[in-house]
Amino acid sequence: MKRVCAVAGVGPGNGAAFARRFASEGHAVALLARTTGFSAKLASSLPDARAYACDVTDAGSIAHAFDAIRRELGEVEVLVYNAGSGVWGSVEEATAADFEGAWRVNALGALLASKQVIPAMKRAGRGSIVFVGATASRKGGARSASFSSAKGAQRSLAESMARALWPAGIHVALIVVDGVVDLPRTRERMPDKPASFFIQPEDVAEIGLRLTQQRPSAWSFEVEARPFGESW
Repeated sequence: MKRVCAVAGVGPGNGAAFARRFASEGHAVALLARTTGFSAKLASSLPDARAYACDVTDAGSIAHAFDAIRRELGEVEVLVYNAGSGVWGSVEEATAADFEGAWRVNALGALLASKQVIPAMKRAGRGSIVFVGATASRKGGARSASFSSAKGAQRSLAESMARALWPAGIHVALIVVDGVVDLPRTRERMPDKPASFFIQPEDVAEIGLRLTQQRPSAWSFEVEARPFGESW
């Protein structure tokens, strides 16, 4: 039976790239997204891939999706948590709904999805959980009151999980994406930027794959991904 990789948050950027990369490495891939319009088409183009409707802000939806994955593909050996969203605005502009919504997608969903896969990973003595984070987890911009808070919570959760789960053979890691991901909508918004300005989703996915292949005596927790032109 193939190893199973679940990618939570599958859209046309990093999520799709993760799905393609792990599929090319021989994994059966579960594609989780709020709706399956895009993910179902992607799944049909990959071997042993299935799309699952999943709202990561809802515990029941997550439980239902992972029950189906276990039944149809098997226990998850790799979880890539790529779901992330946030409304831009200052502390005065952000609403309570904005703040809670960002936290639910970036932090609560990460916790709930992880709890679905940890028991089987502990039984097997191996597994990988990779969070796709952002520079906002380290610094709060004037207009990122909700997003920075949520990504900061996600990073702290990932670090706590790493300390608790590494001894059990479960590699928990965080990719800090620092830059603009190359997507049609970002190209349209920034038509004057050269290709070298953007982060390529395939390259982020490659980092994720390599993290899952590291040896336990030299595991990485936090890896940054940025193009050379990004200010840091």
